[in-house]
Amino acid sequence: MNVQGLRRESWGFVVGSLLFGMAAVPGYAHWVGVDVDNVTYFVGSLFFTASGFIALRLSGRPVPGSESARVEHFDWWAAAVQFVGTVLFNVSTGVALVAGLTAAQADKWVWRPDVFGSAAFLVASALAVVATTETDKLWDPHARNWRSTWLNMIGSIAFGFSAVGAFIRPATGDPANASMANLGTLVGALCFLVAALLMRPLGRVPNNS
Repeated sequence: MNVQGLRRESWGFVVGSLLFGMAAVPGYAHWVGVDVDNVTYFVGSLFFTASGFIALRLSGRPVPGSESARVEHFDWWAAAVQFVGTVLFNVSTGVALVAGLTAAQADKWVWRPDVFGSAAFLVASALAVVATTETDKLWDPHARNWRSTWLNMIGSIAFGFSAVGAFIRPATGDPANASMANLGTLVGALCFLVAALLMRPLGRVPNNS
């Protein structure tokens, strides 16, 4: 396993989760302004994408015929679907930076990518659960992988609720339930944060030079 790559992946998700969580905290947008709040989300999404790409590279394509082929298969697909989700979050948070969007534009380029990105995270989490249960157990509190996997699942569900609350009302262009959207994002970000911290390599990174 590439320990240094895993370290970068974990810290990327830590930073991205911190930024998403901070942006979702009640009062943050009022304190810094809506524009800075949107920038916070966008920068956080970039860290997610960078980490998602590292995770995809680390997972490796499954080797047919190997004893771990089934686990590698689910692990690779989990990383691939997660990476697609992070790119969709890039689109959603990036377009949100554009001023003067109509309700139809916000629905098409902000809310829909958010929904599909949240769905991708949920699918990726389900695939990761399958991969984890192939090596550990469905319930193994002593395994770091097990705890991290289920925290990611809970976080993905929370992001799904956030996407539902962020539905753009056609008449006004406002979110259907801003409180639900912010709470779902905050809970999801906290879950992803703890999961990423659990997956950090223990000890020092070996010097291969």
